[in-house]
Amino acid sequence: MKVLSVSSEVFPLIKTGGLADVSGALPITLKAFGVETKTLLPGYPAVMKVIRNPVARLEFADLLGERATVLEVEHEGLDLLILDAPAYYDRPGGPYLDPLGKDYPDNWRRFAALSLAASEIAAGLMPGWRPDLVHTHDWQAALTSVYMRYYPTPELPSVLTIHNIAFQGQFGSEIFPGLRLPAHAFATESIEYYGTVGFLKGGLKTAHAITTVSPTYADEILTSEFGMGLEGVIASRIDNLHGIVNGIDTDVWNPATDPVVHTHYGPTTLKNREENRRSIAEFFHLDNDDAPIFCVISRLTWQKGMDIVANVADEIVAMGGKLVVLGSGEAALEGALLASASRHPGRIGVSIGYNEPMSHLMQAGCDAIIIPSRFEPCGLTQLYGLRYGCVPIVARTGGLNDTVIDANHAALAAKVATGIQFAPVTETGMLQAIRRAMHFYQDRKLWTQLQKQGMKSDVSWEKSAERYAALYSSLVSKGM
Repeated sequence: MKVLSVSSEVFPLIKTGGLADVSGALPITLKAFGVETKTLLPGYPAVMKVIRNPVARLEFADLLGERATVLEVEHEGLDLLILDAPAYYDRPGGPYLDPLGKDYPDNWRRFAALSLAASEIAAGLMPGWRPDLVHTHDWQAALTSVYMRYYPTPELPSVLTIHNIAFQGQFGSEIFPGLRLPAHAFATESIEYYGTVGFLKGGLKTAHAITTVSPTYADEILTSEFGMGLEGVIASRIDNLHGIVNGIDTDVWNPATDPVVHTHYGPTTLKNREENRRSIAEFFHLDNDDAPIFCVISRLTWQKGMDIVANVADEIVAMGGKLVVLGSGEAALEGALLASASRHPGRIGVSIGYNEPMSHLMQAGCDAIIIPSRFEPCGLTQLYGLRYGCVPIVARTGGLNDTVIDANHAALAAKVATGIQFAPVTETGMLQAIRRAMHFYQDRKLWTQLQKQGMKSDVSWEKSAERYAALYSSLVSKGM
Protein backbone atom coordinates (compact mmCIF):
# COMPACT_ATOMS: atom_id res chain seq x y z
CA MET A 1 0.00 0.00 0.00
CA LYS A 2 1.23 3.49 -0.86
CA VAL A 3 0.47 6.36 1.52
CA LEU A 4 1.06 10.09 1.20
CA SER A 5 1.61 11.62 4.64
CA VAL A 6 1.33 15.41 4.90
CA SER A 7 2.83 17.21 7.89
CA SER A 8 4.19 20.65 8.73
CA GLU A 9 7.07 19.17 10.72
CA VAL A 10 8.98 15.89 10.71
CA PHE A 11 11.71 14.72 13.09
CA PRO A 12 14.70 14.82 12.68
CA LEU A 13 14.48 17.66 10.14
CA ILE A 14 12.20 20.16 11.89
CA LYS A 15 10.50 19.89 15.28
CA THR A 16 8.50 22.11 17.61
CA GLY A 17 6.59 19.35 19.40
CA GLY A 18 5.22 15.81 19.37
CA LEU A 19 3.75 16.14 15.87
CA ALA A 20 7.26 15.91 14.44
CA ASP A 21 8.06 12.76 16.43
CA VAL A 22 4.90 11.04 15.20
CA SER A 23 5.26 12.01 11.53
CA GLY A 24 8.92 10.95 11.66
CA ALA A 25 8.53 7.60 13.45
CA LEU A 26 5.22 6.22 12.17
CA PRO A 27 6.21 5.88 8.47
CA ILE A 28 9.33 3.90 9.39
CA THR A 29 7.39 1.47 11.61
CA LEU A 30 4.65 1.05 9.00
CA LYS A 31 7.15 -0.48 6.57
CA ALA A 32 6.90 -3.75 8.49
CA PHE A 33 3.18 -3.84 7.65
CA GLY A 34 3.68 -3.38 3.92
CA VAL A 35 2.95 0.34 3.91
CA GLU A 36 5.18 2.54 1.73
CA THR A 37 4.95 6.15 2.90
CA LYS A 38 6.15 9.33 1.26
CA THR A 39 5.94 12.36 3.56
CA LEU A 40 5.31 15.84 2.16
CA LEU A 41 6.60 18.74 4.27
CA PRO A 42 7.55 22.39 3.70
CA GLY A 43 11.06 23.32 2.58
CA TYR A 44 12.00 25.45 5.59
CA PRO A 45 15.63 26.67 5.73
CA ALA A 46 16.43 24.05 8.39
CA VAL A 47 15.14 21.33 6.07
CA MET A 48 16.86 22.59 2.92
CA LYS A 49 20.13 22.84 4.81
CA VAL A 50 20.37 19.14 5.67
CA ILE A 51 18.89 17.28 2.69
CA ARG A 52 21.36 15.91 0.16
CA ASN A 53 20.96 15.28 -3.59
CA PRO A 54 17.21 15.87 -3.90
CA VAL A 55 15.50 15.11 -7.21
CA ALA A 56 12.92 17.52 -8.65
CA ARG A 57 9.71 15.57 -9.26
CA LEU A 58 7.02 18.19 -9.81
CA GLU A 59 6.86 21.89 -10.71
CA PHE A 60 4.10 24.36 -9.84
CA ALA A 61 4.19 27.59 -11.84
CA ASP A 62 1.35 29.02 -9.77
CA LEU A 63 0.76 27.40 -6.37
CA LEU A 64 -1.69 29.92 -4.91
CA GLY A 65 0.33 32.66 -6.53
CA GLU A 66 3.90 31.43 -6.09
CA ARG A 67 6.31 29.08 -7.86
CA ALA A 68 7.15 25.82 -6.13
CA THR A 69 9.00 22.57 -6.73
CA VAL A 70 8.44 19.18 -5.12
CA LEU A 71 11.79 17.57 -4.37
CA GLU A 72 12.18 13.90 -3.51
CA VAL A 73 14.90 12.73 -1.16
CA GLU A 74 15.66 9.95 1.31
CA HIS A 75 16.80 11.03 4.77
CA GLU A 76 17.50 8.76 7.73
CA GLY A 77 15.10 6.08 6.59
CA LEU A 78 12.33 8.50 5.57
CA ASP A 79 11.08 8.92 2.00
CA LEU A 80 10.43 12.65 1.78
CA LEU A 81 8.78 15.04 -0.63
CA ILE A 82 9.94 18.59 0.10
CA LEU A 83 7.78 21.48 -1.05
CA ASP A 84 10.49 23.95 -2.06
CA ALA A 85 8.62 27.27 -2.20
CA PRO A 86 10.98 30.03 -1.05
CA ALA A 87 8.27 32.70 -1.04
CA TYR A 88 6.38 30.69 1.57
CA TYR A 89 9.06 29.02 3.65
CA ASP A 90 12.50 30.61 3.15
CA ARG A 91 12.35 33.13 5.98
CA PRO A 92 13.85 33.63 9.45
CA GLY A 93 12.03 32.37 12.51
CA GLY A 94 10.33 29.02 13.03
CA PRO A 95 7.78 27.04 11.04
CA TYR A 96 4.86 29.15 12.27
CA LEU A 97 6.29 32.18 14.09
CA ASP A 98 8.52 35.06 13.03
CA PRO A 99 11.70 35.95 14.97
CA LEU A 100 9.56 38.05 17.36
CA GLY A 101 7.35 35.08 18.19
CA LYS A 102 4.31 36.28 16.23
CA ASP A 103 2.31 34.23 13.71
CA TYR A 104 3.28 34.88 10.12
CA PRO A 105 0.32 36.84 8.69
CA ASP A 106 0.26 34.58 5.62
CA ASN A 107 0.21 31.27 7.50
CA TRP A 108 -3.14 30.53 5.90
CA ARG A 109 -1.61 30.72 2.43
CA ARG A 110 1.60 28.89 3.41
CA PHE A 111 -0.28 25.82 4.63
CA ALA A 112 -3.07 25.99 2.10
CA ALA A 113 -0.29 25.73 -0.50
CA LEU A 114 1.06 22.63 1.28
CA SER A 115 -2.42 21.08 1.22
CA LEU A 116 -3.07 21.98 -2.40
CA ALA A 117 0.25 20.46 -3.46
CA ALA A 118 -0.64 17.31 -1.52
CA SER A 119 -4.01 17.04 -3.26
CA GLU A 120 -2.34 17.33 -6.66
CA ILE A 121 0.11 14.55 -5.76
CA ALA A 122 -2.85 12.48 -4.55
CA ALA A 123 -4.49 13.01 -7.96
CA GLY A 124 -1.47 11.53 -9.72
CA LEU A 125 0.17 14.73 -10.93
CA MET A 126 3.63 13.52 -9.87
CA PRO A 127 4.95 11.18 -12.56
CA GLY A 128 5.43 7.55 -11.58
CA TRP A 129 3.78 7.57 -8.18
CA ARG A 130 0.27 7.91 -6.87
CA PRO A 131 -0.82 7.00 -3.34
CA ASP A 132 -3.64 4.68 -2.35
CA LEU A 133 -4.45 6.84 0.69
CA VAL A 134 -3.60 10.26 2.14
CA HIS A 135 -2.84 10.79 5.85
CA THR A 136 -2.86 14.42 7.02
CA HIS A 137 -1.76 15.86 10.36
CA ASP A 138 -3.34 18.79 12.22
CA TRP A 139 -4.73 22.02 10.79
CA GLN A 140 -1.66 22.79 8.70
CA ALA A 141 -2.42 19.84 6.39
CA ALA A 142 -6.18 19.54 6.97
CA LEU A 143 -7.20 21.38 3.79
CA THR A 144 -5.76 18.50 1.75
CA SER A 145 -8.99 16.49 1.98
CA VAL A 146 -10.98 19.67 1.25
CA TYR A 147 -9.08 20.22 -2.00
CA MET A 148 -9.44 16.51 -2.78
CA ARG A 149 -13.22 16.81 -2.43
CA TYR A 150 -13.75 19.94 -4.51
CA TYR A 151 -11.15 19.61 -7.23
CA PRO A 152 -12.27 17.51 -10.18
CA THR A 153 -9.87 14.66 -9.45
CA PRO A 154 -10.44 11.01 -8.48
CA GLU A 155 -10.98 10.96 -4.72
CA LEU A 156 -8.80 8.74 -2.54
CA PRO A 157 -9.51 7.76 1.06
CA SER A 158 -8.05 10.15 3.60
CA VAL A 159 -7.21 10.11 7.31
CA LEU A 160 -6.86 13.21 9.47
CA THR A 161 -5.00 12.97 12.78
CA ILE A 162 -5.74 15.55 15.48
CA HIS A 163 -2.64 16.07 17.57
CA ASN A 164 -4.05 19.03 19.50
CA ILE A 165 -7.52 20.39 18.81
CA ALA A 166 -6.64 23.68 20.52
CA PHE A 167 -4.84 24.68 17.31
CA GLN A 168 -7.45 24.90 14.56
CA GLY A 169 -6.19 27.21 11.80
CA GLN A 170 -9.06 29.66 11.95
CA PHE A 171 -8.89 32.73 9.70
CA GLY A 172 -11.15 35.56 8.57
CA SER A 173 -13.54 34.97 5.68
CA GLU A 174 -11.62 37.49 3.58
CA ILE A 175 -8.98 34.84 2.83
CA PHE A 176 -11.45 32.48 1.17
CA PRO A 177 -10.98 33.76 -2.42
CA GLY A 178 -7.23 33.21 -2.04
CA LEU A 179 -7.79 29.50 -1.42
CA ARG A 180 -9.14 29.07 -4.97
CA LEU A 181 -11.91 26.76 -3.85
CA PRO A 182 -15.36 26.86 -5.44
CA ALA A 183 -17.83 29.23 -3.79
CA HIS A 184 -19.96 26.40 -2.44
CA ALA A 185 -17.01 25.16 -0.35
CA PHE A 186 -17.67 28.05 2.02
CA ALA A 187 -20.44 26.14 3.79
CA THR A 188 -21.10 24.53 7.14
CA GLU A 189 -20.49 21.10 5.62
CA SER A 190 -17.00 22.20 4.67
CA ILE A 191 -14.68 24.98 5.84
CA GLU A 192 -17.14 27.67 6.97
CA TYR A 193 -16.97 28.04 10.76
CA TYR A 194 -19.19 30.72 12.32
CA GLY A 195 -18.50 33.05 9.42
CA THR A 196 -14.76 32.33 9.35
CA VAL A 197 -12.56 29.83 7.49
CA GLY A 198 -11.64 26.81 9.62
CA PHE A 199 -8.83 24.65 8.25
CA LEU A 200 -9.17 21.91 10.85
CA LYS A 201 -12.95 22.09 10.70
CA GLY A 202 -12.82 21.55 6.94
CA GLY A 203 -10.59 18.52 7.40
CA LEU A 204 -12.93 17.08 10.02
CA LYS A 205 -15.83 17.39 7.60
CA THR A 206 -14.08 15.93 4.55
CA ALA A 207 -11.61 13.26 5.76
CA HIS A 208 -12.91 9.71 5.57
CA ALA A 209 -11.50 8.82 8.99
CA ILE A 210 -10.39 10.91 11.96
CA THR A 211 -7.85 9.74 14.51
CA THR A 212 -6.66 11.22 17.76
CA VAL A 213 -3.44 10.31 19.50
CA SER A 214 -5.02 8.45 22.42
CA PRO A 215 -8.35 6.72 23.17
CA THR A 216 -9.12 8.96 26.16
CA TYR A 217 -8.55 12.11 24.09
CA ALA A 218 -10.96 10.76 21.46
CA ASP A 219 -13.61 10.66 24.20
CA GLU A 220 -12.62 14.01 25.70
CA ILE A 221 -12.92 16.04 22.48
CA LEU A 222 -16.58 15.05 22.28
CA THR A 223 -17.18 17.27 25.33
CA SER A 224 -17.44 21.05 25.58
CA GLU A 225 -14.55 21.10 28.06
CA PHE A 226 -12.04 19.62 25.63
CA GLY A 227 -13.64 19.97 22.18
CA MET A 228 -12.67 23.65 21.86
CA GLY A 229 -15.89 24.46 19.99
CA LEU A 230 -15.57 21.58 17.53
CA GLU A 231 -17.22 18.93 19.72
CA GLY A 232 -20.42 19.08 17.65
CA VAL A 233 -18.52 18.57 14.40
CA ILE A 234 -16.66 15.61 15.89
CA ALA A 235 -19.87 14.13 17.31
CA SER A 236 -21.30 14.17 13.80
CA ARG A 237 -18.35 12.01 12.70
CA ILE A 238 -18.24 9.71 15.73
CA ASP A 239 -18.56 6.55 13.64
CA ASN A 240 -15.34 7.55 11.87
CA LEU A 241 -13.41 8.55 15.02
CA HIS A 242 -10.53 6.38 16.26
CA GLY A 243 -8.23 6.84 19.25
CA ILE A 244 -4.78 5.36 18.61
CA VAL A 245 -2.14 6.08 21.21
CA ASN A 246 1.25 7.35 20.03
CA GLY A 247 4.47 5.43 20.41
CA ILE A 248 8.09 6.52 20.49
CA ASP A 249 11.20 5.58 18.55
CA THR A 250 12.73 3.05 20.93
CA ASP A 251 16.01 3.11 19.05
CA VAL A 252 16.44 6.86 19.60
CA TRP A 253 15.09 6.61 23.15
CA ASN A 254 17.05 3.72 24.64
CA PRO A 255 18.95 4.12 27.94
CA ALA A 256 21.15 1.17 27.02
CA THR A 257 22.54 2.86 23.89
CA ASP A 258 21.62 6.57 24.05
CA PRO A 259 24.81 8.46 23.04
CA VAL A 260 24.09 11.47 25.31
CA VAL A 261 23.60 9.34 28.41
CA HIS A 262 26.80 9.31 30.48
CA THR A 263 26.30 5.79 31.87
CA HIS A 264 24.09 3.31 30.06
CA TYR A 265 21.74 1.06 31.97
CA GLY A 266 18.70 -1.20 31.81
CA PRO A 267 16.08 -2.62 34.18
CA THR A 268 18.65 -4.85 35.87
CA THR A 269 21.36 -2.18 36.11
CA LEU A 270 19.42 0.78 37.52
CA LYS A 271 22.29 1.65 39.85
CA ASN A 272 24.11 2.96 36.77
CA ARG A 273 21.64 5.88 36.71
CA GLU A 274 23.55 7.41 39.60
CA GLU A 275 26.28 8.84 37.35
CA ASN A 276 23.63 10.47 35.17
CA ARG A 277 21.99 11.83 38.32
CA ARG A 278 25.26 13.48 39.32
CA SER A 279 25.53 15.03 35.85
CA ILE A 280 22.06 16.55 36.27
CA ALA A 281 23.01 17.95 39.66
CA GLU A 282 26.16 19.48 38.15
CA PHE A 283 24.35 21.01 35.16
CA PHE A 284 21.65 22.60 37.32
CA HIS A 285 23.97 23.44 40.23
CA LEU A 286 22.06 21.28 42.69
CA ASP A 287 23.25 20.03 46.05
CA ASN A 288 24.73 16.56 45.75
CA ASP A 289 22.53 14.61 48.17
CA ASP A 290 20.00 11.78 48.14
CA ALA A 291 16.86 13.93 47.88
CA PRO A 292 14.66 12.94 44.91
CA ILE A 293 15.04 15.04 41.80
CA PHE A 294 11.73 15.89 40.15
CA CYS A 295 11.99 17.17 36.60
CA VAL A 296 9.82 19.05 34.14
CA ILE A 297 10.55 18.97 30.39
CA SER A 298 7.88 21.00 28.69
CA ARG A 299 6.61 24.01 26.88
CA LEU A 300 6.02 26.54 29.65
CA THR A 301 2.33 27.23 29.06
CA TRP A 302 -0.99 27.21 30.87
CA GLN A 303 -2.11 24.11 28.95
CA LYS A 304 0.89 22.21 30.31
CA GLY A 305 0.06 23.29 33.88
CA MET A 306 3.30 25.17 34.31
CA ASP A 307 1.64 27.86 36.42
CA ILE A 308 0.85 25.12 38.94
CA VAL A 309 4.47 23.96 38.95
CA ALA A 310 5.64 27.53 39.58
CA ASN A 311 3.15 27.93 42.42
CA VAL A 312 4.13 24.71 44.23
CA ALA A 313 7.90 24.89 43.67
CA ASP A 314 8.54 26.22 47.18
CA GLU A 315 6.51 23.40 48.72
CA ILE A 316 8.40 20.75 46.74
CA VAL A 317 11.57 22.03 48.35
CA ALA A 318 9.88 22.21 51.76
CA MET A 319 8.93 18.52 51.41
CA GLY A 320 12.58 17.64 50.84
CA GLY A 321 12.60 17.37 47.06
CA LYS A 322 14.60 19.04 44.32
CA LEU A 323 13.21 20.38 41.07
CA VAL A 324 14.76 20.94 37.63
CA VAL A 325 12.94 22.52 34.70
CA LEU A 326 13.84 22.55 31.01
CA GLY A 327 11.68 24.45 28.54
CA SER A 328 10.52 27.78 27.20
CA GLY A 329 7.22 29.51 26.65
CA GLU A 330 5.19 32.26 28.26
CA ALA A 331 7.44 35.00 29.63
CA ALA A 332 5.55 35.27 32.93
CA LEU A 333 5.97 31.55 33.60
CA GLU A 334 9.63 31.62 32.63
CA GLY A 335 10.11 34.48 35.09
CA ALA A 336 8.21 32.77 37.89
CA LEU A 337 10.24 29.59 37.56
CA LEU A 338 13.54 31.47 37.37
CA ALA A 339 12.51 33.37 40.52
CA SER A 340 11.89 30.08 42.34
CA ALA A 341 15.38 28.93 41.37
CA SER A 342 16.80 32.17 42.78
CA ARG A 343 14.96 31.59 46.07
CA HIS A 344 16.26 28.04 46.36
CA PRO A 345 19.82 27.73 45.05
CA GLY A 346 20.97 24.13 45.15
CA ARG A 347 17.40 22.85 45.29
CA ILE A 348 15.80 24.23 42.11
CA GLY A 349 17.42 24.61 38.69
CA VAL A 350 15.85 26.11 35.57
CA SER A 351 17.15 26.12 32.00
CA ILE A 352 15.16 28.23 29.55
CA GLY A 353 15.22 26.94 25.97
CA TYR A 354 15.05 23.71 24.03
CA ASN A 355 17.91 21.24 24.50
CA GLU A 356 17.30 17.80 23.00
CA PRO A 357 20.43 16.10 24.45
CA MET A 358 19.68 17.49 27.91
CA SER A 359 16.10 16.21 27.70
CA HIS A 360 17.52 12.70 27.21
CA LEU A 361 19.97 13.09 30.09
CA MET A 362 17.27 14.39 32.42
CA GLN A 363 15.15 11.31 31.74
CA ALA A 364 18.20 9.15 32.44
CA GLY A 365 19.21 10.91 35.67
CA CYS A 366 16.15 12.40 37.38
CA ASP A 367 13.99 10.30 39.66
CA ALA A 368 10.53 11.42 38.49
CA ILE A 369 9.03 13.57 35.77
CA ILE A 370 6.03 15.81 36.50
CA ILE A 371 3.46 16.27 33.70
CA PRO A 372 0.51 18.31 35.03
CA SER A 373 -1.19 19.11 31.72
CA ARG A 374 -4.73 20.45 31.89
CA PHE A 375 -5.32 18.54 28.66
CA GLU A 376 -2.89 16.28 26.84
CA PRO A 377 -3.90 14.55 23.58
CA CYS A 378 -1.19 11.94 24.07
CA GLY A 379 2.04 13.25 25.48
CA LEU A 380 5.43 11.74 24.78
CA THR A 381 7.54 12.78 27.76
CA GLN A 382 5.76 10.29 30.00
CA LEU A 383 6.62 7.55 27.49
CA TYR A 384 10.26 8.62 27.57
CA GLY A 385 10.06 8.58 31.38
CA LEU A 386 8.70 5.02 31.40
CA ARG A 387 11.42 3.92 29.02
CA TYR A 388 14.17 5.51 31.13
CA GLY A 389 12.97 4.58 34.63
CA CYS A 390 12.08 8.21 35.40
CA VAL A 391 8.76 7.66 37.20
CA PRO A 392 5.93 9.71 35.60
CA ILE A 393 3.70 11.86 37.84
CA VAL A 394 0.85 12.80 35.52
CA ALA A 395 -2.52 14.49 35.38
CA ARG A 396 -5.36 12.05 34.76
CA THR A 397 -6.24 13.24 31.28
CA GLY A 398 -5.88 12.25 27.62
CA GLY A 399 -2.97 10.02 26.71
CA LEU A 400 -1.43 10.43 30.16
CA ASN A 401 -4.37 8.44 31.53
CA ASP A 402 -3.96 5.78 28.82
CA THR A 403 -0.23 5.19 29.23
CA VAL A 404 0.54 5.43 32.97
CA ILE A 405 -0.87 2.94 35.50
CA ASP A 406 -1.46 4.68 38.82
CA ALA A 407 0.31 3.30 41.88
CA ASN A 408 -2.88 2.69 43.83
CA HIS A 409 -3.09 -0.10 46.38
CA ALA A 410 -4.40 -2.71 43.94
CA ALA A 411 -1.87 -1.88 41.20
CA LEU A 412 1.01 -1.95 43.68
CA ALA A 413 -0.13 -5.27 45.08
CA ALA A 414 -0.35 -6.71 41.57
CA LYS A 415 3.03 -5.16 40.71
CA VAL A 416 1.67 -3.47 37.57
CA ALA A 417 1.90 0.21 38.63
CA THR A 418 4.15 2.37 36.45
CA GLY A 419 3.64 5.90 37.87
CA ILE A 420 1.36 8.26 39.73
CA GLN A 421 -1.81 9.91 38.41
CA PHE A 422 -3.64 12.83 39.98
CA ALA A 423 -6.88 14.74 39.58
CA PRO A 424 -8.09 17.42 39.69
CA VAL A 425 -5.28 19.34 38.02
CA THR A 426 -4.79 21.84 40.84
CA GLU A 427 -2.03 22.79 43.24
CA THR A 428 -3.58 20.54 45.87
CA GLY A 429 -3.87 17.63 43.44
CA MET A 430 -0.26 17.95 42.34
CA LEU A 431 1.09 18.28 45.87
CA GLN A 432 -0.79 15.17 46.96
CA ALA A 433 0.80 13.26 44.08
CA ILE A 434 4.27 14.54 44.97
CA ARG A 435 3.73 13.53 48.62
CA ARG A 436 2.86 10.05 47.42
CA ALA A 437 6.01 10.01 45.31
CA MET A 438 8.13 11.15 48.27
CA HIS A 439 6.62 8.34 50.37
CA PHE A 440 7.30 5.71 47.69
CA TYR A 441 10.82 7.05 47.18
CA GLN A 442 11.70 6.33 50.80
CA ASP A 443 10.97 2.64 50.14
CA ARG A 444 13.77 1.86 47.71
CA LYS A 445 12.41 -1.60 46.91
CA LEU A 446 9.01 -0.15 46.01
CA TRP A 447 10.53 2.69 43.98
CA THR A 448 12.70 0.25 42.04
CA GLN A 449 9.60 -1.84 41.35
CA LEU A 450 7.89 1.22 39.85
CA GLN A 451 10.92 1.96 37.70
CA LYS A 452 11.29 -1.59 36.43
CA GLN A 453 7.59 -1.98 35.68
CA GLY A 454 7.62 1.27 33.74
CA MET A 455 10.63 0.12 31.73
CA LYS A 456 8.73 -3.06 30.79
CA SER A 457 5.93 -0.99 29.22
CA ASP A 458 5.60 -1.36 25.46
CA VAL A 459 5.97 2.27 24.38
CA SER A 460 7.07 1.43 20.83
CA TRP A 461 5.13 2.20 17.67
CA GLU A 462 4.53 -1.48 16.83
CA LYS A 463 0.96 -1.92 18.12
CA SER A 464 -0.11 1.56 17.08
CA ALA A 465 1.36 1.18 13.60
CA GLU A 466 -0.51 -2.11 13.26
CA ARG A 467 -3.76 -0.29 14.08
CA TYR A 468 -3.00 2.44 11.53
CA ALA A 469 -2.20 -0.17 8.89
CA ALA A 470 -5.51 -1.92 9.61
CA LEU A 471 -7.40 1.38 9.36
CA TYR A 472 -5.70 2.20 6.06
CA SER A 473 -6.55 -1.25 4.67
CA SER A 474 -10.19 -0.98 5.70
CA LEU A 475 -10.58 2.37 3.94
CA VAL A 476 -8.79 1.29 0.78
CA SER A 477 -10.73 -1.98 0.59
CA LYS A 478 -14.02 -0.07 0.84
CA GLY A 479 -12.96 2.05 -2.11
CA MET A 480 -13.65 5.25 -0.16
